[in-house]
Amino acid sequence: MVFKVSRVETKPIDGQKPGTSGLRKKVKVFIQPHYLHNFVQSTFNALTPEKVRGATLVVSGDGRYYSKDAIQIITKMSAANGVRRVWVGQNGLLSTPAVSAVIRERVGVDGSRASGAFILTASHNPGGPNEDFGIKYNMENGGPAPEGITDKIYENTKTIKEYFISEDLPDVDISAVGVSSFAGPEGQFDVEVFDSASDYVKLMKSIFDFESIRKLISSPKFTFCYDALHGVAGAYAKRIFVEELGAQESSLLNCTPKEDFGGGHPDPNLTYAKELVARMGLGKSSSQGEPPEFGAAADGDADRNMILGKRFFVTPSDSVAIIAANAVESIPYFSDGLKGVARSMPTSAALDVVAKHLNLKFFEVPTGWKFFGNLMDAGLCSVCGEESFGTGSDHIREKDGIWAVLAWLSILAHKNKENLGEEKLVSVEDIVRQHWTTYGRHYYTRYDYENVDAGAAKELMAYLVKLQSSLPEVNEIVKGTRSDVSKVVNADEFEYKDPVDGSISKHQGIRYLFEDGSRLVFRLSGTGSEGATIRLYIEQYEKDPSKTGRDSQDALAPLVEVALKLSKMQEFTGRTAPTVIT
Repeated sequence: MVFKVSRVETKPIDGQKPGTSGLRKKVKVFIQPHYLHNFVQSTFNALTPEKVRGATLVVSGDGRYYSKDAIQIITKMSAANGVRRVWVGQNGLLSTPAVSAVIRERVGVDGSRASGAFILTASHNPGGPNEDFGIKYNMENGGPAPEGITDKIYENTKTIKEYFISEDLPDVDISAVGVSSFAGPEGQFDVEVFDSASDYVKLMKSIFDFESIRKLISSPKFTFCYDALHGVAGAYAKRIFVEELGAQESSLLNCTPKEDFGGGHPDPNLTYAKELVARMGLGKSSSQGEPPEFGAAADGDADRNMILGKRFFVTPSDSVAIIAANAVESIPYFSDGLKGVARSMPTSAALDVVAKHLNLKFFEVPTGWKFFGNLMDAGLCSVCGEESFGTGSDHIREKDGIWAVLAWLSILAHKNKENLGEEKLVSVEDIVRQHWTTYGRHYYTRYDYENVDAGAAKELMAYLVKLQSSLPEVNEIVKGTRSDVSKVVNADEFEYKDPVDGSISKHQGIRYLFEDGSRLVFRLSGTGSEGATIRLYIEQYEKDPSKTGRDSQDALAPLVEVALKLSKMQEFTGRTAPTVIT
């Protein structure tokens, strides 16, 4: 039997503009007739013909609700659009970093290589029939589609009249590894289901010294805990941490991937990773007994991470700075040195100080991993990070949660290589406090106001932009709020000119910069599925070693008060408190 290609008439559906990383909406939106189909066809139409016809595409994701249906739909549309083969991770599971690795590293059973991927994820957003679904396209370098492509996709969604699908192509059993071949009007079409973890594990073993990490984990003084929050990281945790590195299986929490993430919120922060936070001795109702020495968590698609020590939280801004400061001596992949480092604009300037100290190239980019990808493709950046719990390197073109955990374990292994048999190990907290002594401390916090009325959020941002035109007025508000806060010396909307391709990204966040190096940053997030999320970033730099041990909340309290007064947050949004503080 030869499958047929059907042309289906359709019409544009409003609101299909990809955000920071793809299109994210409620499941009830995605299951509307033609909704997913329109977006997929608009993506095919935005790509050059050689990236579609005869190509190999990856189609997988974090396993959230509706993923299995979406995989079958996209597979049938791929066949109809002339794609030669589709690769699917077993059970439809591939972490976002693993997809990037598969595109860059994997060779199929017939010698083929992938030229792109549809990744089915809404990242750290909840999953389930009443929650979120998402889709994004990654390019041949393994990174997210650049704005030039996402803009084309969006324009196509506004004019689409038809899509192509092979409805009579049988559903493929994605639970079993193997190749299914079908005859089509243009020749053979294959669907290859492959083990989700093998390619990624192989890549990690080429980057890190697994033997030194194994020695650390086997030390009776070292204890370890990893929480996958029922996301796709669970498909990798047992293979890497237990089978390869010798951790006890009891070290793993919530490592069975579930379509609804166990009813939880798969965002690795102090608010949502409650079980891990309690086990690490940081929660209000901390677990009994001595907390582990090291803890980490992942989000739904395993590209984000949270790093914890015993009763100690490492901010993502500090985490990327500490990894960069220790990478060359701790991680074999970087033994020849770092090409450069980069951070997103809202991330604290802790990485800037390391870059200056180590004489490294440094870049400040808008939020969105595609900006890091450009730098990496040009050989300008080795390590990068975002304050939103994303950290990574040029081994792939996505942030990588498990990579960050292995980087920290490598640093711990290096710091403890001479004293594994001693009474006390060098701890996560020891490493962070030593870093502050050397480089100073960037007190830092983020306030998220989620699902705010979109109109109110835009009015607040417009007000802040207008206020920037009069710094004397700004400073009157500052001094009228707190006399112990230094004055604002500059204010702007962040704009980025890419040093590689010359593209310009405007309106990337509103900044208020203070005389003492403190910062307030306001931006609208592009990762929500409805309403608007206002993110407020508050940062204060302290280089006096005698003052780096203060409680972060106390140190930042004056700036928080100024930020809320300056922005009229309650007046515009009606919110008396943020949804999440990290």
